[in-house]
Order: sequence, then structure tokens, then C-alpha cells
Amino acid sequence: MTYYRRRLPHWQPPDQDVFVTWRLYGSLPRKIPPPTKNSSPGATFAHYDHFLDKAQEGPLWLKDTRIAECVLEGMIEAQKKQMTQIRAYTLMTNHVHILLKPIVLLEQITRQIKGATARRANLILSRTGIPFWQDESFDRWVRNPAEGEKIRKYIEGNPVAAGLVARPENWPWSSASRPIE
Repeated sequence: MTYYRRRLPHWQPPDQDVFVTWRLYGSLPRKIPPPTKNSSPGATFAHYDHFLDKAQEGPLWLKDTRIAECVLEGMIEAQKKQMTQIRAYTLMTNHVHILLKPIVLLEQITRQIKGATARRANLILSRTGIPFWQDESFDRWVRNPAEGEKIRKYIEGNPVAAGLVARPENWPWSSASRPIE
């Protein structure tokens, strides 16, 4: 099993799918109550994800179809390079959820996708010298097929839960409407 630590621990067991979330730099709203003191990592993730879904302030660059298309192309590129197999994804207005099977180290996959898309997105936005993505990602390896299915439904249902669309297949930046082959 591969392990590395930055602010968060990152575990990558061989041949296991991984649920990964990353967000735009500066996207957490300023006035978020902290999670409860002894929250599990999963509860802490859900707490912050709820606020990301409802955000009306901060960078919301993924609303821009040019940026969303850029990020989707970056994920497709990582799969074409045989770095990963993408099982499910959703691009929200300020964050990305992806369920994938790593073929190379997860750190390489996120560096590839986030690095390439940050450069392209900043060019589109005419920004230089400013971070696009938050440096670290949240990830959780999938323990069994039932958990994988639950995570896939969560990912594809996220735009519905956030009130952006009525049905998952109505969100244009999701595997529910645009699966990656």
C-alpha cells in the first residue's frame, strides 16, 4: 500500500478505487462554522462539501463552460495516458468529485489533472501567478463494491443535492450525462 502525508494522510491500496475531491483555491466561504471537535474525516469532508455546494461567493470558475470543458479534457487526457480509469465524476461550480481506479500513483494523477487544467484555466481567465486549485485534495479508498456504488450515486447526485438540477443526467459536467469512455 502506498502512503504519503501532507496536511491529510493519503492511502492508496493496490487495485482499489479511490474517491477524490479537490476545490478551487480560496473557494471555502469565510464564515463556516467548524465541524464538531471529534468529527471523523468523512464527517469533516461532508461538512465542508455542504458549504462548497451552497457557495455563492469566492471563485466559481467551473460555472464557465470554457473552464469546465478544460477540466473535463484534463481528466480524459489522464485516462488516455493510461494513468487512471474514471468511474464517475462531477464538476461543481467550485470543486470536483471523481471516483477512479488509479493505474499510477494517485499523487501523479492529481498532479497531472490539476497542473494541466490550472495552466489552461488561468490562460482562459487571463490570470498569471495566482493559484487555481487548492493545493491538497481529499481522498478515500473504496473498501468494497457497495461503497463504490454509494460513492458513485453521491458524486452524480451532488448537483441535485446542491439544487442545480432536478436529475443527475441534467447536469452537463457529470458522468451521469457525459460518461468518459
